[in-house]
Amino acid sequence: MLDDTYFMKQALIEAQKAADRGEVPVGAVIVCKERIIARSHNLTEVLNDVTAHAEMQAITAAANVLGGKYLNDCTLYVTVEPCVMCAGAIAWAQTGKLVFGAEDEKRGYQKYASNALHPKTVVVKGVLREECAQLMKEFFLARRK
Repeated sequence: MLDDTYFMKQALIEAQKAADRGEVPVGAVIVCKERIIARSHNLTEVLNDVTAHAEMQAITAAANVLGGKYLNDCTLYVTVEPCVMCAGAIAWAQTGKLVFGAEDEKRGYQKYASNALHPKTVVVKGVLREECAQLMKEFFLARRK
């Protein structure tokens, strides 16, 4: 069944790809009409670009697929709560729905700009929260060794 859990598992696959490349393990997929139209993961190290977050990469790819900048009929699945920069991009793209796994208490948009998203964007929090959080914990624990 194609539900939020299924699509978050796809975002987790992307997050694992990021971890395998030494990137902070955040993954994203964008779904339109029950079809994945964009997938990405963090690429900040590979591209040497602080803006190359999974969400930013996915939004650009989805806009290219759709041939327009608005994602009103799309859902963005991301393993970790977006930062303020990404929340702004999600708002500008007028993304219809945002689903994220783990909350980011240090850098998440809710802490700094809880009203950053477009007013019509539906937000679902905590889908596969534990799996998403565990991937981040393992990544940073391995970095500190």
